[in-house]
Amino acid sequence: MLQSLSRNQLFWLCQTGGWAVYAVLTALMIKIPSLEPWPVALPHLLLDTSFGFLLSLLLRHWYGLISVQETRLKIIWHLLVIFLSCLVWTQWKWLTLQWLYGQVWQAMTWFDFGTWNSASLTILLTWTALYYAFKATFETMEQRQKAAEAIHLAKEAQLKMLRYQLNPHFMFNSINAICTLILKQDNLHAVSMLEKLCDLLRYSLYTDPLAKVTVAEEIQILQTYFAIEQCRFRDKLHLSIVADDNVKNLLVPSLLLQPLAENALKHGMQSSQQSYTISVSFSEFQGQLQIRMLDNGCGFSQAPKTGFSGIGLHNCEERLTLIYSGQSSFSYGNRAEAGACEQGAWIEICVPKELAGGPQLV
Repeated sequence: MLQSLSRNQLFWLCQTGGWAVYAVLTALMIKIPSLEPWPVALPHLLLDTSFGFLLSLLLRHWYGLISVQETRLKIIWHLLVIFLSCLVWTQWKWLTLQWLYGQVWQAMTWFDFGTWNSASLTILLTWTALYYAFKATFETMEQRQKAAEAIHLAKEAQLKMLRYQLNPHFMFNSINAICTLILKQDNLHAVSMLEKLCDLLRYSLYTDPLAKVTVAEEIQILQTYFAIEQCRFRDKLHLSIVADDNVKNLLVPSLLLQPLAENALKHGMQSSQQSYTISVSFSEFQGQLQIRMLDNGCGFSQAPKTGFSGIGLHNCEERLTLIYSGQSSFSYGNRAEAGACEQGAWIEICVPKELAGGPQLV
């Protein structure tokens, strides 16, 4: 509740509550034990507390004015102002008490002067200490909130950057393939490929980069991507996507697999291959959503994190780390020993189960 209040609202809450406590303690410790008649004690308590309340607001204003001064001058000004405020408040309390008793003027004894000023000074010093403690605490909270907001904005910017890094080679190859189909007067395939390319680009541009989509929606856009590539590779490319019924409504980051599929086509397919197969599966494994992508290409080289291959893998892993904060896993490797190029590669992703429209599942 306190975090929802503004700095000014929190100050007034503490200011009002603090002086209310002062009034109660003064009544219990001074007014009642001294056996003052209530027609005098109650009005005097109200006048005393009200004057202290207003005096502390003046101190707050003055502290703001001298906050730009150097430390030595600030200390001198604080001591001087508190001492003068103490004298004024003490005189107010004494004069109003005399007035309520019907006495025009009666000088204070040195004992009363010392006692009353000591009490006033203690209260003003306590208020000042609490004021600066409140100010320091709230400034620390504001700094932490600003730091958290900055981290959040940086995280969002980084996720958007990773999400928007579309491979220009894919765009170039797709447009080039469409041009080739047009030159060959294969207009039917050209129109089909162009429509699918527009669908993919529209989805990429109008889908929130930070949003999550269902497994079913991710499969649909992945099929659209492969349909574009199928127009290029025709019967050479084969795709298999399998998803268990109990995971189709689980959420995954949008366009998570498209860069990995693009990476597999660009670096995994061998020019000499007659058939290139990519298999994608979605299933539940050890309480998480498991996504596996397999191909029968040349697999990863000894240094897979070089070139675009490395960028695609790194971006996907980075997105998962930013979104799931250590609750996901990303691994990859070759399906056979190095050198057996025809065996292909595998990629495995595990993320927490999160149901669309519901809380995260444990």
